[in-house]
Amino acid sequence: MRESYHDELDQIGATLVELTQYVATAMVSASTALLETDLDSAQAAIAGDHRVDDLRTGVEERCFMLLARQQPVAGDLRTITTALATAADLERMGDLAVHIAKVARMRYPSAAVPAEVRPSLEQMGLLAARLSVKVGEVIEGRDVPLARELEAEDDLMDALHRELFSILLADSWSHGIEPAIDVTLLGRYYERFADHAVLVARRVIYLVTGVWPEEVGAKVG
Repeated sequence: MRESYHDELDQIGATLVELTQYVATAMVSASTALLETDLDSAQAAIAGDHRVDDLRTGVEERCFMLLARQQPVAGDLRTITTALATAADLERMGDLAVHIAKVARMRYPSAAVPAEVRPSLEQMGLLAARLSVKVGEVIEGRDVPLARELEAEDDLMDALHRELFSILLADSWSHGIEPAIDVTLLGRYYERFADHAVLVARRVIYLVTGVWPEEVGAKVG
């Protein structure tokens, strides 16, 4: 019985890693759709969201079953509660990738963003995809040093977000209100994606050490 219990915990962890893979794929597809005016990539990101939702539901069902049947305490309880919160964060990351894809789809066949902001958004997309991969590595290896490194990646995303606003507020902006709204939303989606990735990393630190990192949860509500 106890061996089966720990097998189930291992399966929950494996499902969380699988979730990060789907989220990373969604982000790559969404960014490709945005920057290359690629409708197929937009549709792929949107269509794949149901799998992310299904995986989160599977994690929740397993966790609630273990809570009901095993009444875990100490480290096992921390593992289960962390898994529940992590699955929710990963699903939200998938949703944010879908939001980006929907902006690209809405503007198709026109380019969704003006040329001035493409370099910033391209960097944000690459960074978001890299964060997804690292989050999977953090979860799989319970890698605290790597989890702490994600903070620096998030700082870079914040800097890119500020760069977008400097372009939007410049006197040279000539594209009007609608593109400005799109770019504002896109910047926010990428920034929030990174925030949730960092929060997942912080949850892993808590899982391993039993101590919340400083300012945990301060950035993501």
